[in-house]
Amino acid sequence: MNMSGLLPQRWRTKREEARHNEAILGVLETPPIQPRNDGLVIFSMIGTAALLPYLVAVKSLWQQLRRGRIAILDDGSLTAQDRAILAQHCGDPQIMRMQDIPMGDFPQGGSWERLLTILDHRAGEYWLHLDCDTVTLGPVPEVERAISANRSFILLGDGDAPAEPQELSGFAESSGIESAIGRMAPGLGWKYVRGSSGFAGFAAGNAGRELAAAFLARMKDLIGEDTAAIRSAEQVASSFLIANEGAPVCLPHENYGVYAGEPWPDGCQFLQFTGAHRHENGAFIEASQRAIGQISR
Repeated sequence: MNMSGLLPQRWRTKREEARHNEAILGVLETPPIQPRNDGLVIFSMIGTAALLPYLVAVKSLWQQLRRGRIAILDDGSLTAQDRAILAQHCGDPQIMRMQDIPMGDFPQGGSWERLLTILDHRAGEYWLHLDCDTVTLGPVPEVERAISANRSFILLGDGDAPAEPQELSGFAESSGIESAIGRMAPGLGWKYVRGSSGFAGFAAGNAGRELAAAFLARMKDLIGEDTAAIRSAEQVASSFLIANEGAPVCLPHENYGVYAGEPWPDGCQFLQFTGAHRHENGAFIEASQRAIGQISR
């Protein structure tokens, strides 16, 4: 009898993360990134627990793009050893501290700090946000074209999500925070796309905090102060900002997916492993090891 299902979820998660880290140790043997100051910044918020998955995520993406410099927001847990490893493998990346991000009226904690960092720094550079639970498996031409054209892009949240931004009223029947979006700002022409903030491109020179602040103020009116502070509110804000940036690129779901426990299509170029399905079926390990093999070549 498999007794693992009887363990508390937090214990199972820690065990799965330890198994995953052991399986991807080979990323430490791969060649380092050679950063380039060419107008692209590949940005992530990380901590010590996500160091090895982060290296797989950033190296597998850089392997395909072969451009950009690396920037990191330390969640407060990176050690001196972590920083030494990052310096060796990521070309001495820019590392910022979460506590140094001016928050103003934005909620502290969660991941608002990473969104504000992007908005504060992208005036002259294209900022690409990359989560640690992502793996690039092949060429990403849609992303390359978006960067070259200075168009923001977003990873769609699921296969049923509309392939382009929609008027806010179309989300009135959604669940959770998205249902409030349908009641927000009628007549302003604002749009929304159901996407994942785990892989998103923010074009250089576009709006900073002003639109984010307007969005947050209206969200607080609709759902209250406490709910607006949770992590998912920031994720919704990220998708909202990109949806209202002219002509953003919505990455095709058949090539850029969020793993949901099913085998991915042969043509899949990029995967995010998040939520309850993250460690299902050993797929995250399989994809990571495949990516490590490609980085090594």
